[in-house]
Amino acid sequence: MIDDIKKNATVRMQKSVHTLKEGLAKLRTGRANASLLDHLRVSYYGSEVPLNQVANVTVGDARTLTIMPWEKPMVAVIEKAIMASDLGLTPATAGNIIRVPMPQLTEERRREIIKLARQEAEAARVAVRNVRRDLITELKMLLKDKKISEDQEHRSQDDIQKITDRHISELDKILATKEAELLEI
Repeated sequence: MIDDIKKNATVRMQKSVHTLKEGLAKLRTGRANASLLDHLRVSYYGSEVPLNQVANVTVGDARTLTIMPWEKPMVAVIEKAIMASDLGLTPATAGNIIRVPMPQLTEERRREIIKLARQEAEAARVAVRNVRRDLITELKMLLKDKKISEDQEHRSQDDIQKITDRHISELDKILATKEAELLEI
């Protein structure tokens, strides 16, 4: 029972780490990255679908994304979706191929992106702490129902705290890596 709670803690906290990694991948660093457009959705015959389900997104060079739609009518739709996104990118179309150049980042924009990265990391830390709180509450309920002893509860709380600390330090390392990447010129 206690082992299940610890496994649950690890799984749920690992999801927060994964979510942070995905969120930071969307933050632009000036280098082309195909995952930058993963969250974009385009209208495809009346329904909203992810961009990668209607086109191939590849990295042309260090500063250019190349999008090759599978159908010619999708070129305009994809172009419109990129323009409407919050990414600040301007696509250039040549026939069936859409090229998206990554503009050079200014120092001010880099600082803004770092602030966003820190906000994402803090949200992930809060999520990890919320998991800890939920599991400790669950342990207290087990103690109250006399399903575990006080010693087991204290040991389990310590173990959950260690798991929490490990995940928070992992989140901090991910943030530090992203900040260093953003400050690179």
